[in-house]
Amino acid sequence: MRHAIPAWIRILVIFLIIVGLTEFFIDSGGNFAFIEYPMLQVFLLVVLLFLIAAEMILAAIENIMFKTLSQEAKERYMAAHEERMKKYDLKVIYRKLMGTRPISEEGDLELDHNYDGIKELDNKLPPWWIYTFYATIIYAAGYMAYYHIFDGEDQVMEYEQEMLAAEIAIEEYKKTAPDLVDAENVELLTEPSEIEKGAAIYQANCLACHAPDGGGGIGPNLVDEHWILGGGIKNVFHTISEGGRAGKGMIAWKSTLRPLEIQQVSSYILNLQGTTPANPKEPEGEVWVEEGE
Repeated sequence: MRHAIPAWIRILVIFLIIVGLTEFFIDSGGNFAFIEYPMLQVFLLVVLLFLIAAEMILAAIENIMFKTLSQEAKERYMAAHEERMKKYDLKVIYRKLMGTRPISEEGDLELDHNYDGIKELDNKLPPWWIYTFYATIIYAAGYMAYYHIFDGEDQVMEYEQEMLAAEIAIEEYKKTAPDLVDAENVELLTEPSEIEKGAAIYQANCLACHAPDGGGGIGPNLVDEHWILGGGIKNVFHTISEGGRAGKGMIAWKSTLRPLEIQQVSSYILNLQGTTPANPKEPEGEVWVEEGE
């Protein structure tokens, strides 16, 4: 028995629908699901073989049923099939889309215009062109209503919303990416494990100038309330990152330490506030008072 749509087209369409559904429901990141998960390839292969087998079985059953019909029934079925197939004839479909008529009927379309033997035909616009034109009118009306009557989101508003969403995403990312910390968003660490890491960094890099207990030496005292370049986590972070006063010997540690390490050692230094060093250096700078205190 024959179908208007060939079996290979039906199998291909159903198979592609199943592949599309797997891609939609299975999260595979930026890669195709059947590439990311090899077992899915096996599943899709089984599905394809099942579809082919099902088509073969159905075709065999239909052929058996067709052979059981009487000769008259077979003729009626074949006549109906031929009539149905005409609807799917590419030439018929093309004529319907283009609105053309056979050459044998052009005589009915001729106008009185005649230019050196060239006759003009009264052909109508192709249906596809007319329907496309109507669709553009409907779309334009909806577009105008959405953007000019109901104040829909224009490109400027969409841009502003996307920029705001990007800023929020950046801030969230910074919370989980400590190496992006800087003097503007740095926060004082209070966890004992972070303070211990800061102490190790201090002992490895700072004690030569500021003494092991922060009492000062070549560099200033770090345990009193006086600060030359300002106290608080942001000022201390900036001083360590960018270096101390010009000509005083303190380098910019941003080329040696990662931002997280500078945050840790800055928090450790502030944790030394109020302790009593063995040989404290005389206070330098001004007393620092945190804003809001």
